Amino acid sequence: MSTDPGLLVACVEVVELITDYLEGALDPTTEERVTAHLALCEGCACYLEQMRATIAVVGRLREPELPPELEQRLLDAFRGWRSPT
Repeated sequence: MSTDPGLLVACVEVVELITDYLEGALDPTTEERVTAHLALCEGCACYLEQMRATIAVVGRLREPELPPELEQRLLDAFRGWRSPT
């Protein structure tokens, strides 16, 4: 009796792997398991579609154009800023 490959991956693991999945960067076995899980799990399939939509929207965004004086003020404000250690 074999186990459905979709049951071999937990939802939390799919969330961790979704970027690599979308980029085609998973090894074939892991990709097959994630694909099988997505076919079985409505929540993870919805998450995948949300990620695809987010990527599509972000890909259309342009860098905002700031007035030169505001850009310089921001650069001056953060110049020399250091993270607390």
